[in-house]
Amino acid sequence: MNKQSNAKVKKSRQTANKPQIRDVFTVICRTDLKVECVKEYKFHPTRKWRFDYAIPEHKIALEVEGGIWTGGRHTRAQGFLGDIEKYNTATLMGWRVFRTTPDELYRTATINLIKNAILGCFNPGNPLFLP
Repeated sequence: MNKQSNAKVKKSRQTANKPQIRDVFTVICRTDLKVECVKEYKFHPTRKWRFDYAIPEHKIALEVEGGIWTGGRHTRAQGFLGDIEKYNTATLMGWRVFRTTPDELYRTATINLIKNAILGCFNPGNPLFLP
């Protein structure tokens, strides 16, 4: 039993010394959009809901919908209904929730979408909003 506790201590020391890994999307938001973006942001006071990414200063959320081609959580009935409840509640709380896929997350169109949401401008004829 003593060996197990030593192994845990050793593991803790190893992980404590590792440099913190930065999330690419949060870095893009900080450098290109000049805003602070938080990954896994808990937005509801009592539910355990989190946004994949949030810019709290502007109440902008970005949800990355994975598994769309493989029958992942977001496309199965229970997950889909749970997402509806989460997104509708967030909207009632004043959040603007944008949805994307993992393939689209780092694309210029997604960054421009967030940028225009921050600036509060929308032009339906603007090609920046097209996939």
